[in-house]
Amino acid sequence: QKHLVESGGGVVQVGDSLRLACDASGLGFDNFNLGWFRQAPGKEREFVAAITWNGYLTKYGESVEGRFAVSKDNAKKISYLQMNSLNPEDPAVYYCATAISELLLRVRRGNYDSWGQGTQVTVSS
Repeated sequence: QKHLVESGGGVVQVGDSLRLACDASGLGFDNFNLGWFRQAPGKEREFVAAITWNGYLTKYGESVEGRFAVSKDNAKKISYLQMNSLNPEDPAVYYCATAISELLLRVRRGNYDSWGQGTQVTVSS
């Protein structure tokens, strides 16, 4: 059973940066793809970024492309989501989740199985 814990959320100002972490205890962190999603109040859970099991391929949602960067450290069993140039559209609860290891990075939440509890990101103007 994979156990994911997100951390690093907080309150920042517009234009600031923040780095989220997804800590994965249990076995086999290097055997699955990792995705990041976010959900704002009253909105659907939105795809943010994903990375393959080996860290070679990444994919981003349109609203974060060029500002966010996802990485995966299999030795430490941690994934990071570096968020730059945060804007008023970014506040949400951010989640990490796992998917089967494949070269196609999925954007639908239904393709992901284990989820963390989320970490809140707030952007003040």
